[in-house]
Amino acid sequence: MLTDVDLPAPGLLWTRWAALSAAMTGIDRGELWSIDGSRARCDDPDTGWARFALLDGRRAVLYGAHRDHHAAVSADPAVDPLTGAPDWLPWADLTPLAENDRLGFVIWHESGRWSRVRYQHRSEDGLTEVIAPLLTEERTVSALRALPAAADRAGIRDIAAGLLHAAIRGEVDTGRLGALLGDTADLEAALAVAERGGITPGTRPPRIAPGQRPPMRRVRRLSQGEHDRLVWAAMHESAELRRPAPPDTDELATLVRWLQERAPGGEGRCSLLAYADATSFSSQPGEHPPADRPGEQRYAVFRRLTELVRALRRAESDPRYGRWLFLRIETTATTFQIERRYDSWPSWWHDDGVSGPWRTNLQDEVDGRHPRWRPSWTPLLDPEVAYRPTS
Repeated sequence: MLTDVDLPAPGLLWTRWAALSAAMTGIDRGELWSIDGSRARCDDPDTGWARFALLDGRRAVLYGAHRDHHAAVSADPAVDPLTGAPDWLPWADLTPLAENDRLGFVIWHESGRWSRVRYQHRSEDGLTEVIAPLLTEERTVSALRALPAAADRAGIRDIAAGLLHAAIRGEVDTGRLGALLGDTADLEAALAVAERGGITPGTRPPRIAPGQRPPMRRVRRLSQGEHDRLVWAAMHESAELRRPAPPDTDELATLVRWLQERAPGGEGRCSLLAYADATSFSSQPGEHPPADRPGEQRYAVFRRLTELVRALRRAESDPRYGRWLFLRIETTATTFQIERRYDSWPSWWHDDGVSGPWRTNLQDEVDGRHPRWRPSWTPLLDPEVAYRPTS
């Protein structure tokens, strides 16, 4: 299903992009906004990237990805930004980007309107943030007048607006560029970009040829969150494989003693619920969580607990059986009970459906075990589980 998008007409969007690209190139900032061959480019490490191309007088395509907002990957359920897209899009460029989760949005213009795939739930794709300086004439003028070479000069707003209007008419020249950028700018380089963009006398904006839809492509069917929950659900259902209990170690005695000394009631009763893998650690409060002491920093306590749990995990690791993921210890003044989970998500570890073991970390853990001791959910960790081929 498709939805309309409120964007400037392709011709206006292109002239604003070309004018800003020419000005940025003149001050050696052309890596942010540029015209490269037959496409306009934006590459902002703080925001994201975008590409824009014209096909003819009525068709155009705009695609890219925001650094933080990625509707195709983050939305639940997953969104394929190319479902229902027209055959004439540059599929040779778009398909590999989509298959590698690098395509956050695709917008196309046809029959007088911009369209994109409709997201089932409200999801931010970051489009308007990536191309924010081009959304209105005033924003583009503000971006031009804010350039370091142009700022704080008398009449600079009118000069910037004049350059933009000249771009619309195809009349940009070194005089207008120099008026904005000053004598120290590289006006030859700026004019070369303006010529490539078709906003100088006797030039026209470049065009790309219509593309051809591939017969088959790889499409994400599960979002990152859906894939996580698939694995976590299987962990809930998994049974523990039978393996020998680790021997008692000094690391276990040290951790038990630390918990007994932290008993909230002072009588030795303390609880520890923890998850650990090679790179992450988390804990949840049990019935008798370790108590804080007056004047101590909570982070220092957490760091010490992390060190103790990791030390125990290393001491109990086995090259065949692997290392446990979940740990539960209940102490009294003189005794303790311990439960380790290598293969399953225990009922005592709260599942909020959002946070849980990272699949890449779980993959590292099971890869370090003998195949016989890998849990039943191991195949679900394969990234290909989240994709399906479609015609």
